[in-house]
Parts: sequence; C-alpha cells; structure tokens
Amino acid sequence: MKVDIQSKKGLRTILSVVVDKKEIQVKIEQRLNELQKQLTLKGFRAGKVPPSVIKSQFGKSIYGEVIDKILRETSMKAIEEKRIKISGQPKIDLKTFGEGKDLNYELQIDSLPEIVLKSFEKYKANQYEVKVDEKVLSDKLIEISNQNKEFEDKPEGKKAEKGDQVTFDYSATVNGNKFEGSEGKGVQLEIGKDLFLKGFDEQLIDVKKNDQKIINATLPPNHPKKELANKQTKFDCKILNVKKPKENKLDDNLAKKMGAKDLKDLKKLIENQISSQYLQALNSITKKQILDQIEKNHDIELPKNLIDQELSIITQNLKKEEKEKHKLKNEKIARSRIKLGLILNEFGEKNNLKVSDDEVKAEIQKQIRGMPGQEKMIMDYYQKNPNASNSLKGSLYEEKIINTIKSKINIETKKINMKEAEKIISEFNKPNLEHADLKKTKSSVKNKAKSKKISKK
Repeated sequence: MKVDIQSKKGLRTILSVVVDKKEIQVKIEQRLNELQKQLTLKGFRAGKVPPSVIKSQFGKSIYGEVIDKILRETSMKAIEEKRIKISGQPKIDLKTFGEGKDLNYELQIDSLPEIVLKSFEKYKANQYEVKVDEKVLSDKLIEISNQNKEFEDKPEGKKAEKGDQVTFDYSATVNGNKFEGSEGKGVQLEIGKDLFLKGFDEQLIDVKKNDQKIINATLPPNHPKKELANKQTKFDCKILNVKKPKENKLDDNLAKKMGAKDLKDLKKLIENQISSQYLQALNSITKKQILDQIEKNHDIELPKNLIDQELSIITQNLKKEEKEKHKLKNEKIARSRIKLGLILNEFGEKNNLKVSDDEVKAEIQKQIRGMPGQEKMIMDYYQKNPNASNSLKGSLYEEKIINTIKSKINIETKKINMKEAEKIISEFNKPNLEHADLKKTKSSVKNKAKSKKISKK
C-alpha cells in the first residue's frame, strides 16, 4: 500500500491510496479458500468445490466483498500512518479498480484542530452559598407535620368535622347498576382534602360512627372505563369510624419518622435540600462564567462537518422559515458548542480525566436515593436505554472537567440569601435564554470526532 498526501487545506486533507493488484489477488484467493470449506454445490462433495468454479459463479460478489474489506482496512492504516486525528466520517472516492488492476482511491478527511491550551490562572468566577430564610424552613416543617399527622378516635356519637378522618365501606351504582370497582372497603378520607371525587368528602361532614350515608358524586372524565366517564354515581356508605387529628407536634419523633436523627437534623436536611435547588441554577451561572472565558481566550479552527452536524441537531425540530430567521444565532451557538467541546475534551485528555463505570453506578444510586419509591423505574430506564448511561457518563465527564478547571482559577465565594439568589438567577436567565441548554456542551464531540466509520462518496 502506498499513501501520499494529495492536498491539504485547513483541516481538510486528501490522501491518495494505492493498493497493489497482487495484494488484492492474495485476498481474493484467501476468500475463495474460505468459501471452499463452506459451500455445497450440486455435483461436488461438501468442501470440495474447486475455487475456479466458485469464482465463475460468485466472482463479482467476492471481488466486491474483498474490496470493501480492503477499503476499510487500508483507509484506517493510511490515517494512522499520517497520524491524522479524524473528525467525523472520511469519504472515499474510487479512482481505478477492477479485477487485475491496482486499487486507487482518494480519502477525504476532516481532521481535528491542534489545540494549545492557554493558562486558566487569571480566570475569575463566582460561586455561591445560599442562606435559607428561617420562615421558609419553619413553613416547610409545618407542611411536613401536616402531611404526616396522626389521628385518634372521636368520642362515641361525635360528628365528623373538616380535618377529621372518616373510614367507611361503600357500594356504588350508576343508574342503579353495579360496575367494576363499585365496591370499596376500609376507605379513609381526610375531610377537606378533596382527594377522592370532587365534592365527595364534604358530604361526610356531620356523619357519626355506624351511620349509613348516601353520597352523590360524578365519576372523573378520565375514568378507565369510557362508558363511566362523567357519570352521576350513588355511593351507599357505611361509616366505620371517625377520627380527629392529634395535636401536631414538631419534635424529634416526627423527625425520626422522616428518616432524620432528630428535629435539628431534619431542619438541616430541609435547609440543604432547598439550598441545593438554588445551587443547581447558580452553578450553571458559575459554569457559564468559566466557559465564556475559555471561549474568548482560545482561537481555534473548527471542523465544518462538526459544525454542520451540531447545527442539524439544533434546528431539527424547526420549520424552514424558523431556520432562516435564526440562522446566524443558531450557527453561533453551534460554533460555540463545538469549540468548547473540543477545548474541554483536550483539557480532559491532557489531565487524564476519566469516568469509571463505578462512578456511573454511584450516580444512578444517588438518583435513586433522591426519588424514593421509584427505584425500579430508574433502574429499568438505565438498563433498557444504553444511550442513557452513555449520556450520564458524558455529563459526569464534563462535570469532572469543570470542577478540575475550578481548582485552577480564582473563585470568589459569595454568601447570599434566597431573595438575592432569585434575583441573580432571574437576571441571568433574561439575556441567556438561548443558552439555557449550555449543559449540552459537547462531551459527545469526543465520540463524534473519533468515529471510525467510512462512507463511500
């Protein structure tokens, strides 16, 4: 195989590749020998079909198969020989080929730019600590307490009031007829929450234990049985018990029920939860401050094919007129994403940053802990969607890069209250709505840029 650089302009290189006909003939003969062991043709014993017979019947397809394999192998060798970091899919332009001839083709390659990382030492950015208002904490504790209230039996003969819990059995009918799901046993409702059917629980006011009560209600419009949707329904209810709420106490016992050590610990957990919600947005602002400086201080040539791919992703759901209207803005965003993705990946490689499978598993477990009761749904999502795990790995890789950069720049920590945090986030969002998805900065560029697929021109 002979490889020459035909032309080089910017990031585009065209290689001329020549594969000797003798090398091709050797590959064809090897393939014929392989097929001889596999083929069974009428008139010949298994494994004894002469190569000449195989060639006469299948010559064209064998030649095409061998040439395809040679193109894949030699194109990769040519790229490695010239030490080109490819960006996207190289294209092959066949010049001469045919049985008994040398194979001559051109390989058009878009390559990655050489990136010289500049020092980050003079970069500046803000990070934040958010102080949660005491009133917000107090209100949240009361809300938790109300959601976890306990009830005790009301004295015999006492009527149900708003806020009481009523336990009952029911038998329901529509136009005098029973239906699937028309029986209920031991149903508990807290009067005033209106969680069963609209207007149902308020009709339980004034009932007493052992009462029989007819309640009229309307089945919901989204009832699983379409024929029952919006139907007037009569519920014959047997009142089993009436309970009143116990005195609500914000104490260590409540905290332990919520999984905390004590009330102080519960308060701290709530504070951290509220603070982290603000910090998610504030950390995006810190990240953008850093990315803006990186983009401004690096000047690199960008591969056109990657820009075109990114632009296609950005505009895939837009109508033709919308694409034209926002063409310049979208091109700017595409260029920004590709540029930052290439620089961040270069930084990650230079600093030997990697994300292990264990780190991905740990992040999935973190998500599970944050969504109690939905463990199976989360695990199924990642197990059934391999791309989801790859995307998560890309996000963790980018986060690791940003955190490493943070350790090398001047970070000023600002302590702010919730009102100040909301103002900062609001002011940031106004002019930066078009950059709201900056988190998609191309960690995936790494995969695109190193794609080894070859397409024929």
